[in-house]
Formats: sequence, C-alpha cells, structure tokens
Amino acid sequence: MPPAPSFRVRRLWARTRPVLLPSASLLVFLLLWQLLAASGTWSETLVPPPAKVWDAFADVSTTHDGVRGYNGTYLVEHLGISLRRIAIGAGLGIVAGVLFGLLMGTVGWLRALFEPWITFLRTLPPLAYFSLLVIWLGINEEPKITLLAVAAFPPVAVSTTTAVAAVPRSLTEAARALGASRWNVVTDVVVPSALPETLTGIRLAVGVAYSSLVAAELVNGLPGIGGMVKDAANYNNTPVVLVGIITIGVSGLIIDGLLLRLERAVVPWRGRV
Repeated sequence: MPPAPSFRVRRLWARTRPVLLPSASLLVFLLLWQLLAASGTWSETLVPPPAKVWDAFADVSTTHDGVRGYNGTYLVEHLGISLRRIAIGAGLGIVAGVLFGLLMGTVGWLRALFEPWITFLRTLPPLAYFSLLVIWLGINEEPKITLLAVAAFPPVAVSTTTAVAAVPRSLTEAARALGASRWNVVTDVVVPSALPETLTGIRLAVGVAYSSLVAAELVNGLPGIGGMVKDAANYNNTPVVLVGIITIGVSGLIIDGLLLRLERAVVPWRGRV
C-alpha cells in the first residue's frame, strides 16, 4: 500500500527543512538589507546595498583595471593565509590544551596550581595582550600565531579538565581491578570518556581563534583576510570590509560543520547513551 500523501509531504519536509529554512532566512536577511540601504537612512558609505558588496567581492576575487584582487592578492589567497595562521596557532593551542587538561584532570595538585592562571587567561580579550606580543616577538608571523594559540588554549584545557575529572571512579577502579596499568586506564578509560567534551572544547577553541583573527592581523596582517578588513576600514571601504566579514563567517561555518561531522564520526555514541 503506497504511503498517504500527508506522510509523503512530512517526509519531504523533514528532508528539505535543513536547506529550506536557512535559505529562507538568508533571503529575508538580504531583503531587509536591501530595504535598509534603499531607505536612505544612512549613506551608502555606511550601509552599502548588497549589489555593491557583490561587486566588491568580484573585484577582490579577480583582476580588474590592472589591479590583482585587494592589495595585489586575491580574496581566496587572503583567506588561505589566514587559515594557515589559524591552523598553526589554534593547532598548537589545542594540543597544549588537551595535554594540560589530561594532566590537571588526573593530578589534583596540578589543577589547583594551573586552573586559576587558565581562567585568568580565558577572561583576557586578545587585544589586551596583542600589543605586548608585538613588543616581545616583532611584527611578523610570531605574534599572530602566538595570539591564536593563546586564544585557543583555555577552552580546550577547561573542557578536557572537566571531562577527565567527571569520569566515573567506578570505571577506573574496575579497569585497575582487571590489571590495567595507570597508562592503560588513561588511554582506554579516561580518554574515551572525556573525548566528547574535549571535541566540544576544540570546536569552541576554533571559534575563539576565528573571533581573534582580525585582532591577530592588526599589525602587518596583509596578506590575510583580517588584515584586508582592517586595511579597508582605514579607507572607509565598507563593501570590502563586509566581504571580509562575510568570508570569515562563512568559512567559520564550514569548518565548524566539518568539526561537527568529525565529532559524530569519532564519538557516534554521544547523545545515545
């Protein structure tokens, strides 16, 4: 017996909803943006219409009037350089955060020693110490990478520490009763139990690194997407600023989606037990 029409409609809606709802919200946003720009409340310098932002996107993505992209670099190249900085900086911060989290979660006195410092670091905005990093490390890649690493470190360290400390004592005691060494308890019991929260911390860390990108590229940030935004803002080039912001946001959404898929593949049991 073929399924009822109402059932087919519900099934079709369930399949298309993840695409239709975001697409509809995007169309509504573009419509409101166009209406606001056309209202004349603000000048086009402050609120350019979507068409001007699209033209700016085309300009910074191609060679036009003999000019190659923005400041001699295409948009995709700016983005690639920034992503490399995030990969290195956030990668270092994530690795350090996982190691510190495992140590602090299993050794009580280490947690008491380092947790206040990590909390202190987590509350600092990136601009508060970026100037100091420039003084110490110069204006090349070192302060940018360090800033992103410092920004990504606390979320992973805190989430991993909390997850490790929350591992049921009965699991570790059962493993030891079965003859497992301390190292086996950590690798076979503690790490798998803490992995879901650790992956959540990694997603948060990447988000924090992204939010710190423009700050990291304030000094000598060209080429780089954050440096492009800062340089365009100096000349009130709002369309290019919006192109950079949208590019950062969209690439961040894509990377977060990839991390979410990785999380579902690595810890498929999450939310089911």
